[in-house]
Amino acid sequence: MPKREVYISADVEADGPIPGPYSMQSFGLSACGTFDGHTFTPTDPTKDTFYAELKPITDTYVPEAVAVSGLKHDRLAAEGRDPAEAMNAASAWVAEVAATAGASPVLVAYPLGFDWMFLYWYWMRFTDTGSPFGHSRHLDLKTLYATKANTMVTRSTKRQMPAELLSDRPHTHNALDDAIEQAELFHNLVRWAGPPK
Repeated sequence: MPKREVYISADVEADGPIPGPYSMQSFGLSACGTFDGHTFTPTDPTKDTFYAELKPITDTYVPEAVAVSGLKHDRLAAEGRDPAEAMNAASAWVAEVAATAGASPVLVAYPLGFDWMFLYWYWMRFTDTGSPFGHSRHLDLKTLYATKANTMVTRSTKRQMPAELLSDRPHTHNALDDAIEQAELFHNLVRWAGPPK
């Protein structure tokens, strides 16, 4: 087992609240740093990325969810990548990033639950190898903030975080843009000592 971790920021756009009845429309991954147990080394999150738009797996969708991403169901049905092909390609990308870093991959997201639920379900459903992060190598940035800020999870929204923790990038609801934005939040959170005493 490598003695380092490589962090991969992930963001998902979906056409409903859960995978199976609904589809993952797109996802973005951004390699954003390593940690050896002592030192965190951030990397430029724009340099090593993965992005895919997927064919829907059902005809069911929530119009309000589709409106968030702007990804049209009909266009994805015609032009999106096959889920098995995309998830296998993403697994291969994660494996390459991890091998290059000599590290175990760890997925980071804000909040983790939604993104992990879709990615893990799709990896388990559509690939032979399963999740490249196993079932538990992931880190929730909302929990990281709540712990460092010594505050409740319900008070750990981005609106309630100090401005210096947030990325200057806009939140576009393009999964890759948002994964990169989130990677910068992760960099800032790791370095942050917490609120003034």
